[in-house]
Order: sequence, then C-alpha cells, then structure tokens
Amino acid sequence: MKILVAIKRVVDHNVRIRVRPDGTGVETTGVRLSMNPFCKHAVEAAVQLAEAGQGAASPTEIVIVSVGPKAATDVILTALAMGAHRGILIETDADLETLAIAKLLAKVVDEEQADLVLLGKQAVDDDSNHVGQMLAALTNRPQATFASEISIVGPALEVTREIDSGRQTLSLPLPAIVTADLRLNTPRNAALPMVMKARAKPLAVRPVAEFGVDLSPRLVIEKINPPAERAAGRTLGSVADLAAFIADDIAQMEAL
Repeated sequence: MKILVAIKRVVDHNVRIRVRPDGTGVETTGVRLSMNPFCKHAVEAAVQLAEAGQGAASPTEIVIVSVGPKAATDVILTALAMGAHRGILIETDADLETLAIAKLLAKVVDEEQADLVLLGKQAVDDDSNHVGQMLAALTNRPQATFASEISIVGPALEVTREIDSGRQTLSLPLPAIVTADLRLNTPRNAALPMVMKARAKPLAVRPVAEFGVDLSPRLVIEKINPPAERAAGRTLGSVADLAAFIADDIAQMEAL
C-alpha cells in the first residue's frame, strides 16, 4: 500500500502574525516557519496506518509532497523523522493559489498511484479549506473531509467525521482522498535519532515547471489589514459598579 501525504510550510502557530506595512500580505521575513498543524495530523495518521500494517500484505510506503521554496525541505524532513519514507518538493518561490496547488498534487498522485492521499483539512495561513476537495475532483476519487478517525476495513476505508448533528461514519473504496482534523490523533515528536536518520532518506527536489501546470493567479488581493486592537480592560471596585457598567453599556447599544 502507498500513502501520499501533502503538507504545507506556514508561519508557526505560536508566532504573533504581523501584516506588512504596505498591506500586501503577512510578514514572513525573519519569522519562524513550520509544518501546518493539520498537515502534522495527516502525517501521524499515515504513520499509524503503516505501523498497524493495515491495508495490504506488503509494507506501507509513505510519500511526503510539498510545494514551496527550497527551504520547505525542512518540513519534509520533519515528516520523514516522524516515520515517512521519502519526500518530494515541488520547488517554486511563487505564492500559488489553491487551484494551482491542487493541480500540481494531481500530477504527483497520477505519477505515484497512491492508494490513499492524506492532507490537512486546511492551512492556518489562509484557512481556505480548498485543496483536498479540489484534488478529489481533479483525480475523480472519493473523498472524506474533516476526519477524526481513520481505519482500513478489508478493501475499503472507514472514516469518522464530526458534523453539526453528531458523528458521521463513511465507507470509501480505495483509492481515496481524506483531509485530517485536529481530533484525529496526537502527532508524535520525533526523537533526535529519527531526525538524523531522516536526512538519509530520499528527498527529490523538482522544479515546478517540470509539471506543465498553468500557475496563473485568478484572484487579486487588494489589501490585507490586521484586526482592530481590543480595547483595554477595566477593573471595577464592586458588584454595584459592575451592574452600573453593564446597564450603561446596554443603554448605549439601545441608543444605536
């Protein structure tokens, strides 16, 4: 069985986001970048399936793919240290839209003929939640989004997802596309020996032009603004002061 996991390099979720002074985007110069948290859960799911020996009599191969600059090899190395077997970087310095990413991944899916493709349900930088669904459409594969449980039952994939009214369990024929939610698992921290071994694993860097995909942007971002700063809090001396403050606040809202 072969599992392909697509991952993205984003501004680390512990970093305070700052918008560039010219409003063209988020400041990334000198900022710590790491693997998108949702992608990390997808990698962990692949490794757990491989460790459980689910899906085939032969050993499971986990292939990691990412799209981005040469520096994005660091997140691929993180995934290899977690237990993946080899990596592919589609190298480009351009900021690609989700459709272009999905088309590039579709080319890799076609080349690798993976039985299962795992992705994070969304990236924390743009929160688009597009690529998994677009990839399923482009490759004509069944999909299950926002997975909180994944298992292979015979020739099929069983996926549980949390929805507004409760939990939904789907059975999908393989090959399939699945996007991972945060509730799926707890990603492991790779020990130092695994980090050292990861550097010896195959990692192919391929130029984006090699895939023959139209990368032309279809959207124009006119301006990005940071959210308004929160008003400073107030310390009130008594319950009576609090009640008076609330009453005054309600009166002001009603006056509007």
